[in-house]
Amino acid sequence: MAFNATTSDFSAVYTDTDLLSLNWAERQWLAWYVWINNPVIATGLMSFLMHEIVYFGRAIPWIIIDATPFFRRWKLQPTKIPTAKEQWECTKLVLFSHFTVELPTIWLFHPLAEAIGMSTYQVPFPSWQTMVPQVFLFFFVEDFWHWAAHRALHVGALYKYIHKIHHKYPAPFGLAAEYAHPAEVLILGTGTLIGPLVYCYFTQNLHIVTMYIWITLRLFQTIDAHSGYDFPWSLQHIIPFWAGAEHHDFHHMTFTSNFATSFRWWDRLFGTDVNYLRYRERLRKSVAANKAMSKEERLAVEQRLMEQFEAEGAVAEADVYNGQQKSKVA
Repeated sequence: MAFNATTSDFSAVYTDTDLLSLNWAERQWLAWYVWINNPVIATGLMSFLMHEIVYFGRAIPWIIIDATPFFRRWKLQPTKIPTAKEQWECTKLVLFSHFTVELPTIWLFHPLAEAIGMSTYQVPFPSWQTMVPQVFLFFFVEDFWHWAAHRALHVGALYKYIHKIHHKYPAPFGLAAEYAHPAEVLILGTGTLIGPLVYCYFTQNLHIVTMYIWITLRLFQTIDAHSGYDFPWSLQHIIPFWAGAEHHDFHHMTFTSNFATSFRWWDRLFGTDVNYLRYRERLRKSVAANKAMSKEERLAVEQRLMEQFEAEGAVAEADVYNGQQKSKVA
């Protein structure tokens, strides 16, 4: 049953719903829409609150980890720990982007979603067998969009006036995942939405709860990729093609290489991980040639190698910023 704007009681849309068949989450979903009594406001408010709670809820543990010396052994760039001042400055810009770019986009999403056939207030939810392949498809589409758009943001004026803000921190931290120019938030954020919107337009088979699951996982992914930590249990050690923090941290450290966000295959396919592979190979050979090194000596060798590649990256970044970019950045 569709909602009629002239209807004063939104609960009327659930007249034919078997309430006893709903699970707890579905009953809370129904109760939320009935309580707000306006689907546009209910969806917009829930979507924005979900985004903020997930983003900062996932970022706060990384702030605690950064403040705990015990975890330094897994820090990818252990000599660069974000200060409280840096984290506060980062938070201010993130909130500015959230309220000036993401809030209007999220608030207008309900009318657009319904216009192309997306379910929002409807219950019950789709089955997990339906949602899982949809979410994987959205990851796949977003990752290619991110690779292509991110690669473009490293060129000329797009870098100088937009993307450079995100590269303020050569050693990223969780909160910095969405530390970016508002234009970049819009450009890269399009990748998160375009997959679901196009899919829904052609299939007429997508519920916004699947969108929430997808966005939650996407936020976890990008915050973790910017965390600056590589734990033995990190996902890239379980799923070989997962990018993870180790992959993306190198991008921030050296400016070049590794433009994808979730998976490693686009960078491998298009040759934009050459510098990263060169670094990993040199590190492997250094360790293999000095097997008798102590842990401290091995860390010192790794630190010197990182400094060398970071210096090369600084030159490449300056060339792009000053309009002297070479034809290919790998």
